[in-house]
Amino acid sequence: MKQLSLGLLLTLIILGGCRVEEKIVDGQTAYERRQYAKAIQLLEKEYNKSKLSSERGKKAFLIAESYRIINQPQNSKDWYYEAYNSAYGAEALKQYAFALKELEQYKDAIEAFRDLGGEIGDPYKYQREIVACRQASTWAKFKNKSDYKVEDLKFNSNSADYYPVVFKDNQLIITSDRNVSTGEDTYNWTGNDFSDLFIVENPDNSGSITSFSEAINSPYNEGTITFNQDYTEAYFSRCGDGSNDAIQYCKLMYSQLVGGEWTVPIVLDFIENEVNYGHPSLSKNGQLLYFSSDHPIGLGGFDLYVAQRKGDGWDEPKNLGRAINTEGNEISPFIDADTLYFASDFHVGMGGLDIFKTAKMSPNRWGPLQNLRAPINSGADDFGLVIDYRPAKDEKVLQTGYFTSARPEGKGNDDIYRFQKMKPVPEPEPVDTPLAQIDTAVQEEPEIVYTLLLEGKVVERVFFNPNDPNSGVEGKSPLANANVLIQYRDTSFSIATNAKGEFKLELEQQTSYTFTGSKTDYLTKEERFSTRGIENDPNNPTQTFYTEIALDKVLKNVEIKLEGIYYDYDQDYIRPDAKPILNNLASILIRNPQIRIELGSHTDCRGSNSYNQKLSQRRAASAVDYLVSKGIARERMVARGYGETVAVTSCACSRCSDDEHQRNRRTSFKIID
Repeated sequence: MKQLSLGLLLTLIILGGCRVEEKIVDGQTAYERRQYAKAIQLLEKEYNKSKLSSERGKKAFLIAESYRIINQPQNSKDWYYEAYNSAYGAEALKQYAFALKELEQYKDAIEAFRDLGGEIGDPYKYQREIVACRQASTWAKFKNKSDYKVEDLKFNSNSADYYPVVFKDNQLIITSDRNVSTGEDTYNWTGNDFSDLFIVENPDNSGSITSFSEAINSPYNEGTITFNQDYTEAYFSRCGDGSNDAIQYCKLMYSQLVGGEWTVPIVLDFIENEVNYGHPSLSKNGQLLYFSSDHPIGLGGFDLYVAQRKGDGWDEPKNLGRAINTEGNEISPFIDADTLYFASDFHVGMGGLDIFKTAKMSPNRWGPLQNLRAPINSGADDFGLVIDYRPAKDEKVLQTGYFTSARPEGKGNDDIYRFQKMKPVPEPEPVDTPLAQIDTAVQEEPEIVYTLLLEGKVVERVFFNPNDPNSGVEGKSPLANANVLIQYRDTSFSIATNAKGEFKLELEQQTSYTFTGSKTDYLTKEERFSTRGIENDPNNPTQTFYTEIALDKVLKNVEIKLEGIYYDYDQDYIRPDAKPILNNLASILIRNPQIRIELGSHTDCRGSNSYNQKLSQRRAASAVDYLVSKGIARERMVARGYGETVAVTSCACSRCSDDEHQRNRRTSFKIID
């Protein structure tokens, strides 16, 4: 159920959407307002009528994105391929490669990632994905030899069924958007009903399913619940509150069981506005609450956090750190004593979200990550694993639990699976061999020495117009004597590039690195590389990886367009899909504290000059406010709305196409000091 947008907006229960049905007559508007089911219908009709290849490419890409968001990877793959063939560009090829990986078409995915590196002029950019595809292909081949047995459960429906939680009396609590959920409206994001919590009786034998609680289920999205030991406290996520806000953020709620009834839920005290929270998991002693959040102070996407109980409330949550969290998304934590299970779409895995586990080594340190591999993981999204502590009926079973998967052999969008970890089959007793028959010439094989090497390069991007970064990249040239700051664990040191802009390094296993390239008169830039999840390969004991740090010259008073920042019609708030772009700009400002910028917003020509001017000023101010929330000093930024005064197209307003109007509706920045 992952829902990517320059990364990943994640699950249905993570992001809300506007409930109000609006009159929408074109596909792009439906897409921008996050009504993806409707967008597909409109865009496919528009695609069939389009005559220009560029227009068909754009329609095909939006169709593919919509299918991906509502978790139909086969359809999204086909439409990404169509978009790329219609000259949409590298982004279509990128998403096509990831769709192939998700569908476990690993050989084709490797070729697509290689082609993508060539397309963007950086052949090393997706080497981790190529390594991941090779490993995943091997894991998939040996899934039948695993100690784990996996089976889907009979109560799954053709709707989305996900996030199982073990409940008392041989029950499960699940989240589902099946058509018996509370409320009469449909969720515009998917076209399905809103999600609720349900009780499944005797889940391993297709028991009955009933609504969990009228006090907890509402007309909005509920899901991902966790309980204390005696099931008298419940923590869960809810997306939506009945307000008219265009974005319905997800909050963590709390309810108590009093007199056999659940109390009216309240929001936890540490919840902040305009931040999404989800996937709570309470420790066995009830003192620690783990959850995921897209808080601006995080490392990227959704991170995992933990809060400690303090009296009747909770302490300020703490980020679990870079050993677990990445620039991607980490969700669905489950704490089992000192073992943490969670799902990630960035650590080396088989496709979408993969389930990992790690052990707590000390209060602030986690051990190496372990991918649970196939058959627990697949190319599709796998997440929400929980352990069932009730005694197994079969003495051959060491452990039982449940998880969610979107693998294509399921019954619906997402399905719930049971896993059983079986006792290993005993090895046969060795047969004694007479000494006379032993070949004394046979020697022990030498121990294999595994080495991970990194070859790096610092380059300057060369634009077709040297003074216009929007003109496109013509090529790259090496930067000699550039400084590279290398940071990992508690270590940092700097090295200078040689005459060819190169540097080399031997890497440690299971370690994340940050490489920061800098040079006078250039913008400092950061690249990351991680050996976490990369396995030793006996056939290739010395593995060499590559990284490239591409620096840009500091060009003052030159407009640089920020691609992918869109606003809902007549609105000035920052949409969730724009946040990754602004996060990247925030990173540039943090790495380059000496620069000041002007953040500009532009409209198309429709509407009055006065109205467009005011709207664009509000939008620019919203972007500045968001960057301030990311820790950027307000005095380093100037918000300026240009209205429709600086168009980038030459068409007459009444004759501009939708694409030309869209190009004029842009957000950009300039370095002014």
